[in-house]
Amino acid sequence: MKLFGYEQRGAVAAVLWLLVVPLSALGQDKPGEVELRAGKHFIVPKVYSLEEDKAILKLFDGLRVADVSDGMDKAGLQETGRMDPEIQPLWKDTKGFRHRIVGIAVTARYVPTQEPALGPRETREFDQWVGKWYSEKSSEPFVPLLREGSVLVVEEHGKDVGSIGSNNILSWKRRGCVGVVSSATARDTDEIITEGIPLYFKRPGRGIRPGRNEIESVNMPIICGGVLVMPGDVIVADGDGVVVVPRAKAAEVAAYARGILEQDKAARRKLYDQLGLPADKSVE
Repeated sequence: MKLFGYEQRGAVAAVLWLLVVPLSALGQDKPGEVELRAGKHFIVPKVYSLEEDKAILKLFDGLRVADVSDGMDKAGLQETGRMDPEIQPLWKDTKGFRHRIVGIAVTARYVPTQEPALGPRETREFDQWVGKWYSEKSSEPFVPLLREGSVLVVEEHGKDVGSIGSNNILSWKRRGCVGVVSSATARDTDEIITEGIPLYFKRPGRGIRPGRNEIESVNMPIICGGVLVMPGDVIVADGDGVVVVPRAKAAEVAAYARGILEQDKAARRKLYDQLGLPADKSVE
């Protein structure tokens, strides 16, 4: 008698299984699947105290992206943390270096909405719709998390929207935010330059959030500039771009980076003397 092949035997087993399993059980979630269907984050960020943040930031004080990049190499993180070069500073201060950022990441993720456009409306109705959207769909629940040394890092995609503007960025600064990094756009860029708030982003935007995006999560892992950003990571940004230092490796990275910076300053001070150049902030 010819035996069934593997495929034939598999088909017969499947039919027999259907005969013994009640039809009412088919398609029902097993224990644990209900939780997954409701949505679940598998990477749970660690929470750090303000004192812990201050201790880490002290290690990074004055370090440049180039120094930190070398420290990342030393720590075995050669291909980790360097944001895409298209994420650039809105403005630069090459005298006092006020455009530079050293801070601790607070993250936010906005996603393009699936809601239909509102269409033309009378002013009162339109303004009410805008206000409701801001309060219910695209608010700023991360604001209470901002504190001394925070850097707001925003993941955003899709339409031309200015989720960051000259007004709200000032309110974030008032809470202690030392700079903002976005994977997308910002508006009111002339005013932000005048305000002197460090902003790193892809390009200027114009639209408002209502009708364009919704807040998806706060202080969860995000992707910005092509790299993972965890809440509590160290963010360093200057004219060379943005680098994200994983918190677990931060002390090791900073220690090596500090040595690179001091060596560089010492060598350049000698060259300044030889060339008769006056000392500046970069060699202090």
